[in-house]
Amino acid sequence: MSEENTQYSASSIQVLKGLEAVRKRPGMYIGSTGPNGLHHLVYEVVDNSIDEAMAGHCDTITVALEKDDICRVEDNGRGIPVDMHPTEKISALELVLTRLHAGGKFDKSNYKVSGGLHGVGVSCVNALSVWMEAFVNREGKRYEQKYAEGKPKTKVECLGETNLHGTTIRWKADNTIFKETTTYNFDVLAQRLRELAFLNPGITIKFRDERLETPKEVVYRFEGGIKHYVTFLNEGKKVLPEEPIYISGETENVQMEVAMQYNDNYDEKIYAYVNDINTKEGGTHLDGFKIALTVTLNKFLEKNEKLLKRLIIKDSKSKDAKSNQVNYEKLAGDDVRAGLTAVISVKVPEPQFEGQTKTKLGNTEVRGYVDALVKEKFTLWCEQNPQYVNMILEKAVAEAEARIAARKAKENTRKKSLSDSFGLPGKLSDCSSKDPSICEVYIVEGDSAGGSAKKGRDSKTQAILPLWGKMLNVEKSRLDKVIDNEKLQPVIASLGTNIGKDFDIKKLRYDKIIIMADADVDGSHIRTLLLTFFFRYMPQLIEEGHIYLAMPPLFAVRYGKKVKYVYDDNEKAAAIAEFGVPAEKLDVQRYKGLGEMSGDQLWDTTMNPAVRKMMKVTIPDAIAADKIFSTCMGEAVEPRRKFIEENAIYANLDV
Repeated sequence: MSEENTQYSASSIQVLKGLEAVRKRPGMYIGSTGPNGLHHLVYEVVDNSIDEAMAGHCDTITVALEKDDICRVEDNGRGIPVDMHPTEKISALELVLTRLHAGGKFDKSNYKVSGGLHGVGVSCVNALSVWMEAFVNREGKRYEQKYAEGKPKTKVECLGETNLHGTTIRWKADNTIFKETTTYNFDVLAQRLRELAFLNPGITIKFRDERLETPKEVVYRFEGGIKHYVTFLNEGKKVLPEEPIYISGETENVQMEVAMQYNDNYDEKIYAYVNDINTKEGGTHLDGFKIALTVTLNKFLEKNEKLLKRLIIKDSKSKDAKSNQVNYEKLAGDDVRAGLTAVISVKVPEPQFEGQTKTKLGNTEVRGYVDALVKEKFTLWCEQNPQYVNMILEKAVAEAEARIAARKAKENTRKKSLSDSFGLPGKLSDCSSKDPSICEVYIVEGDSAGGSAKKGRDSKTQAILPLWGKMLNVEKSRLDKVIDNEKLQPVIASLGTNIGKDFDIKKLRYDKIIIMADADVDGSHIRTLLLTFFFRYMPQLIEEGHIYLAMPPLFAVRYGKKVKYVYDDNEKAAAIAEFGVPAEKLDVQRYKGLGEMSGDQLWDTTMNPAVRKMMKVTIPDAIAADKIFSTCMGEAVEPRRKFIEENAIYANLDV
């Protein structure tokens, strides 16, 4: 190695000035440079407006998606100050938009609580944009400043007088940073804006899509706050009680709100927020809530002898000589949270988040504050509503019984798995490679299609798992029924991740899970049942992009030895025209099922990675997806009928 290559001196040390560090390592500041990072730009700017609203100076925020991937955020707050900063000797507006760790959030006289705590938000957006412009209406005057890649291109200019007040930030994301896409997803942003409106009752958030020929606008305003949020989440479900339980209080300047309600499902939906930030990884506020809920309901269970008897441990010894009580299984956290929908919102003056992405709260004192508040207020509610408490306990005890049954079912499954090869199902034709990153499994409908798929696959990287018979609809099934279902056991065993609370994505055996079903009603039903199963019990597979739908062709158009595979009627018409011969001379075959295709045909059309068509399953709005699955796969007929009537215009029926 040459001396030139190994020389390490003071000149080797780089100093990144201003916002260069953000452009050099954008992932450190916004999480990623993919779609999530792109949408994070909008959240950072909107958070500034929300902070103004929480401080009582703003009641309307407008977010607009303009043509050419431009975004605009407006508010009617006080407007960012434009006067000269006493020590930095530049306009406060320029300081906020061009310097890291510059903002009003550090001074608690202006903002008691805020989401943007590190002063990197809007300046990061500026740094990662081709250009940005800021308009400020403040103290009767309108000001403007323009920037490029985080650097000011003009001075702060006064444009004249105005009777408005507030700030408008407009920018275009840099496609050299966001190489995957700079196009914003309306549904993804709508979910976050709706969430903010729920968390800040009385604030109006207008969301406009001006990219459309006729601009679309939705307006979010919820006077009921997080109570309204819970009602929205449980829409179309049987609920208990009729109105969500609402708890609020303040300790040491930490404001706490909890709204909760049970429904007739078995999965829990808990959304926890700190200063309006969705703490997806939870934290101390969520821990405090869970502890209080479990302890409180166990105390009330002790007073209910009838329900308590159902949890007696059958193999326990004789009665304890001192207490004269039989041992019983206590309600676990999962038992009391089965079918629970809850929203927890805390406002913390000095929150400590784990990581820059702020997804987990670390303040230890908040755990105690939330725990004490929920125990006190929920106990009072329980004492005043004994009939509801008994119904909640009935559901929790039934869940505990199911948990015990599931535990036994798992033990039996483990015992059975010792007798077969590595616990993998006999129907699985596995691939030879053991590297999950290059492996994929096709879940196919029936043995006939499975046989064709086995003949056509690349056995090194492609596994085939045929399913047969009617599959369980997990929407209204308990965990023990799911684990014990002979149609789902092969899927669970093949993927290797386990399900529910025991799910571990690190154990996933295949990078791609491809559902390959016939293009008919039965095939659609199987796809829907499988997607419901993945959404309810393995949602991370969908969130991280592992689930795909295969798209086998519907027709083969042949003329002599030439053949074209097409996927719909329009493509069929185009293929017929392309051959340039009379239609009666062509052989047009309609595939009624995958079993009609040979192994070679399946490979050429559906399984060859170089030419196949697949659809990745994504869920941009998890709440909307939850509602659709509950409506379409649940027991209630009326919501399903209404959904079909409202959405029938979007359906294409091929009979």
